[in-house]
Amino acid sequence: MENKRLPVPPFSMETALQKVQAAEDAWNTKDPEKVCLAYTIDTEWRNRTDFIYGREEVKQFLTKKWENELDYRLKKELWGFRENRMAVRFEYEWHNETGQWFRSYGNELWEFDKNGYMQKRFASINDLPINESDRKL
Repeated sequence: MENKRLPVPPFSMETALQKVQAAEDAWNTKDPEKVCLAYTIDTEWRNRTDFIYGREEVKQFLTKKWENELDYRLKKELWGFRENRMAVRFEYEWHNETGQWFRSYGNELWEFDKNGYMQKRFASINDLPINESDRKL
């Protein structure tokens, strides 16, 4: 049995905001080893058109992601929550190996287990090519 990953559900406004900020901070480290620990061993993801199952696949996915999405910077915003679920809006900026910058926009639906680990993450994401001078993050 894993330890608790605070805060745990059911969430209040304060603890939901803490959970979103913790996720933003972790993803901005671009450290797949650290980030994957926020998810259950058997976590289930849909990320764009990728279906990912389990913490090990999450780690592999994030490793590849941050090898391709260079100088990645993310901002998350809580849209709503209830009991053990959250809806989150996000945007992030990155560039590819040729130097083309992008701003990626999306929405995530999160579901947590009783110990505060994310057991489901469903993300819809769109990419917008931008000029480096248009960066916001």
